[in-house]
Amino acid sequence: MMSVELIKAVGDVQLGNPDVNGKNENDEDDDVNPWNVFTKSQTGVDYDKLIKRFGSSKVDDELLARFEKITGKPNHHLLRRGIFFSHRDMHTILNLYEQKKPFYLYTGRGPSSKAMHLGHLIPFIFTKWLQDVFDVPLIIQLTDDEKFLWKDLKLEDAISLAKENAKDIIACGFDVEKTFIFSDLNFIGHCPEFYQNMVRIEKCVTFNQVKGIFGFGDSDVIGKISFPAIQAAPSFSSSFPFIFGKEKVPCLIPCAIDQDPYFRMTRDVAPRLGYHKPALLHSSFFPALQGAQTKMSASDPNTSIFLTDTPKQIKNKVNKHAFSGGQATIEEHREKGGNCDVDISYRYLTFFLEDDERLEQIRKDYTSGALLTGELKKELIDVLQPIVSKHQERRAQVTDEVLQTFMTPRKLKFGC
Repeated sequence: MMSVELIKAVGDVQLGNPDVNGKNENDEDDDVNPWNVFTKSQTGVDYDKLIKRFGSSKVDDELLARFEKITGKPNHHLLRRGIFFSHRDMHTILNLYEQKKPFYLYTGRGPSSKAMHLGHLIPFIFTKWLQDVFDVPLIIQLTDDEKFLWKDLKLEDAISLAKENAKDIIACGFDVEKTFIFSDLNFIGHCPEFYQNMVRIEKCVTFNQVKGIFGFGDSDVIGKISFPAIQAAPSFSSSFPFIFGKEKVPCLIPCAIDQDPYFRMTRDVAPRLGYHKPALLHSSFFPALQGAQTKMSASDPNTSIFLTDTPKQIKNKVNKHAFSGGQATIEEHREKGGNCDVDISYRYLTFFLEDDERLEQIRKDYTSGALLTGELKKELIDVLQPIVSKHQERRAQVTDEVLQTFMTPRKLKFGC
């Protein structure tokens, strides 16, 4: 696990001075990095502090209004509710769209388990909306090499998990004519331009600098030390000549904020290579059923709702394991009301219940005590069961042939 002291930064990481990632003495509780998220607070990570620590910008009312004005469409609920709460250079991306100039989307998934959970869906649900709204190509990287290096996995198993996760990603409804999905372990050796960009990035970052950014130690395998260049390379359009040719196309990366250290490094390197800095939209974290202080784990199926769960399993998990913000007795709850800030059923509804008015009514009723914990959990169960069931139906239609089409290097169609 990497220490939080090593990833705190002001603005884009300054590779020549790793000490800018040093600890702010006022921020001692939250540990956020690409491999671990920990907080002592029942309400979760303090995202305002994280914005200051990482040097990003808040998604504010001005940006939200501009989003709707330029796209002509209502903002996605994940955006307007502040789940995607932070950004880098999003106004630049909106300028490009306004000027009818091209850009592309890039996001990814580290396939460490066969079954993805609801939290894994969040970036892909939002990325699909971005793709539909902006009519742009999308690159999805499956970092099976990363999971092989960090986890106790055989290489063959890492490759297999990437394929299984890719089918879940495809089931989110991405347009095959605009989407390219690739596995690092299968693709990089067949694309010299991608590898060439990796080497360019590697030459710009010293071992001392990468230790300062990611906290690597002397006992870490050398594969970990070189991996950040692999995650950085898709940020540059020249890594995919079969899609973009020789054109230098800017990139927008929707991702959870724990991935930001990779792209602070990338943004520092980009100008030195003559490339555009990637823009980013950061999401907050999806909490475990047991509360924001705990971590979801593939080895403990009760920490989250998995995309393979049956309606009965979803009901049982929510009823038995979803942390409650309610009071100890019905009488006390009616009198004092519940705490939506810590109640996991309500938190999950903010991610998956699209109706703003209904969500607000639930918040008011639970806070006042009119809605009991059991009733709130039933609201969540009624929302999640059809979402997971429909996903499973779409997933069943993703054949090996469909998967192969998405993962075949080819020219993509897009508007600008």
